[in-house]
Amino acid sequence: MAEAREGKAEEFKRVLSTAMKTIADDPELTVSFGNETPALSGNKCKLPQVTSQFTPKDIAITRGLSDSFALRLSNHSDQIHSKYRPEGKNARAVFEAVEQARIEALGANAMPGMAQNLNAALEDRFAKAVVNRSSNRRDTPLEEAVALMVRERLTGQAPPANAKMYVDLWRPWIEEKAASRLSNLGSAIHDQTEFARASRDIIAALDMADELGDDPDQSDETDNQDDTEPDAGERQETTDGEDEESQQSAAEELQDSEGDTDASEMEQQSKDMDESPDDIEGEEQDDGDEPWRPQLPFSSLTNDNFYKVHTNQFDEEIAAEDLCDTEELTRLRNYLDKQLSNLQGVVARLANRLQRRLMAQQNRSWDFDLEEGVLNTARLVRIVIDPMHPLSFKVEQDTKFRDTVVTLLLDNSGSMRGRPITVAATCADILARTLERCGVKVEILGFTTKAWKGGQSREKWLGAGKPANPGRLNDLRHIIYKSADQPWRRARRNLGLMMREGLLKENIDGEALIWAHNRLLARSEQRRILMVISDGAPVDDSTLSVNSGNYLERHLRQVIADIEGKSPIELIAIGIGHDVTRYYKRAVTIIDAEELGGAMTEKLAELFEENGPQDKRSAQPARRRARA
Repeated sequence: MAEAREGKAEEFKRVLSTAMKTIADDPELTVSFGNETPALSGNKCKLPQVTSQFTPKDIAITRGLSDSFALRLSNHSDQIHSKYRPEGKNARAVFEAVEQARIEALGANAMPGMAQNLNAALEDRFAKAVVNRSSNRRDTPLEEAVALMVRERLTGQAPPANAKMYVDLWRPWIEEKAASRLSNLGSAIHDQTEFARASRDIIAALDMADELGDDPDQSDETDNQDDTEPDAGERQETTDGEDEESQQSAAEELQDSEGDTDASEMEQQSKDMDESPDDIEGEEQDDGDEPWRPQLPFSSLTNDNFYKVHTNQFDEEIAAEDLCDTEELTRLRNYLDKQLSNLQGVVARLANRLQRRLMAQQNRSWDFDLEEGVLNTARLVRIVIDPMHPLSFKVEQDTKFRDTVVTLLLDNSGSMRGRPITVAATCADILARTLERCGVKVEILGFTTKAWKGGQSREKWLGAGKPANPGRLNDLRHIIYKSADQPWRRARRNLGLMMREGLLKENIDGEALIWAHNRLLARSEQRRILMVISDGAPVDDSTLSVNSGNYLERHLRQVIADIEGKSPIELIAIGIGHDVTRYYKRAVTIIDAEELGGAMTEKLAELFEENGPQDKRSAQPARRRARA
């Protein structure tokens, strides 16, 4: 009977894979089943594991996921999507959600059976996503509400019952701002380009026009005009060569004069920068009058002197228990444990393997021929030969394991919401427990911002008349989940805070690295390791809207270069779905959050297996004593 059920499960997998390839119109599509998070990457798709205990509801959810992935492959162009995708984080989230609603609406409108499957998958997603049913718009994602309203317009289907809360909170405001634009989406559903333009119009109507970036259609027109200008220039050259030569000579003279001017200006700016530290030394600065500059970990004459902070008046370094009351922390921790009950066993096995590898490195040796200790039975033969020979004893010596502290710095940005932050919290929890058993102290930190779109820092900047180039323009929130000296049992509950809706906002990685690094630098341990876990580049819309587009990324690179090149701290990074190897020398990138536990344990094991000169010197006498 069991074999028959297993046979049906395998048959279901085969039929589902064939259906996906047909809908996607891609015979090369690879479909796999497992316990990882369902995902689509290129023409490779991962779906939940199908077992003989599958219920009709589980089957409908799996079919809904497969239909969604197949519809995306057949009805979505990444090239068009990238062309019209907004630059700002919030606008981009709305754009992505609305496009996914269009893709699934095409299938739902064409096939009623597919509509039922997609509904089942959608209901399951919201059932897992909702932790706190907040009645505050600030803590409820706007993009979900917009996507559900777009789906309602395109298919006529009301939002699922467990997602109705999102829509009810936002519907009056969205209808007031963009009702007419939402109504126009239906006519563009089959044309991704027109739909993308309409989506950008909706985003602009929702007061996020500043996050759209340049109009891609206007950029194309400008490029076409640039392509035609050389032809006109060539025609002019054939008709009036002497005029062009005179124009060229005039242009060269102008360029030379401009070059001299630029050089003199740069020289003056350099002189001003050299003189400015002496001028302001010892003087108190009012926030907002002169931007505050965070001190980098060490003196470095090669650092680019560009990163500024408009004000640090509203920044916050806070313990997790001070952000949430005890009762809610307990509830959130219980929720975290339930969400990853399966993963907990996997990570625990990896952590035990790491523990064995670490304990094995606490090299042991023996001192022989002592007058007291453990009887050395291997040398009892000498007593048999010569009864007058004294007994030989031995004592086991433990080579001192290098004093070590590890800091886990977790990205608490909004893009980590859902499965990634849940996995990160669980892995950090289990590794902290494991390393503590091995005598390694662990600190767990998180970084985010206090508000979206700048918070009080931006309000202060607006009140000051919007001075140019203000630098970082948001309120930092650095969270201490577990200090290095705090036992794991006392900090265990704090990690549940990451499950709280509304906590995860923007990420300013450079200053978070400085903060975590300087905390480690103050420690007395011989070996100090900093592990960063993130899923993307630094993003803060408020800061990037008034500075250069690579402002935060450039600062992050500068801080990493300082730490890797001049600090005694060992820095490693793990990127979740984001290539962090372009920032960090010692890094690894994983695709699924479920791979995080293995990546963390492997990277830590690699670090602990690296023997420095001191380790090698201390190991040699132990080997000599063992051979004695």
